[in-house]
Amino acid sequence: MTNTFAGEWELYVVTDGTSLEWPEHSFERTTPVPTAQERENVLALLGYAIPDDAVWEWQELPNSPMDRVELLASIGVRPTGGA
Repeated sequence: MTNTFAGEWELYVVTDGTSLEWPEHSFERTTPVPTAQERENVLALLGYAIPDDAVWEWQELPNSPMDRVELLASIGVRPTGGA
C-alpha cells in the first residue's frame, strides 16, 4: 500500500506479472490512513488473504526536507482463489 503522488491511498498486490497487471484498489482519499480492517477487506475483494502471523511493515521514503512524505506499507499475502 502506498500514498500516490496526489497523496491518496492505494493498495496493490505485487505479482509475477507486469505492474500494469497487478491487482489494485484506490481508497480515493488522503486521510485517514485506511484501517487494517479496510485493507484486509480490499485484499479479500482482490482475491488475497493475510496469513495469521503476518504484520504490516511501514517505510518512509527519503525525500528532501521540503517534499511531501511518501509512505509504503507491505505485508505478505496468499491467494484465496477468489476475484
